[in-house]
Amino acid sequence: QVQLVESGGGLVQPGGSLRLSCAASGSIFSINDMGWHRQAPGKKRELVATITRSGIPNYADSVKGRFTISRDNAKNTMYLQMNSLKPEDTAVYYCSADRVGILRWDYWGQGTQVAVSS
Repeated sequence: QVQLVESGGGLVQPGGSLRLSCAASGSIFSINDMGWHRQAPGKKRELVATITRSGIPNYADSVKGRFTISRDNAKNTMYLQMNSLKPEDTAVYYCSADRVGILRWDYWGQGTQVAVSS
């Protein structure tokens, strides 16, 4: 079993920055790709960014150029650096991991709230 714990969410003004972290524990060898997702009230969950085990990133168009996904496999940690935040970025952000490498998200964190306002 893999456990994922997100941290770093909070309240930020438009144009500001936040850095989310996702710490993995348990059967770390079971992790292949990882991803960040977000869900706002009344909206379907959106895949924000993915990163392969070797560090190749992919981004949703809505965050491309503003967000950066990275991972440190030695620390079993994934990050999402969020810059130039907009009110529409407000959501609960979830960390995920895939055992197989087919973007089937087998493990999920508890979520961390990001609010962008004023």
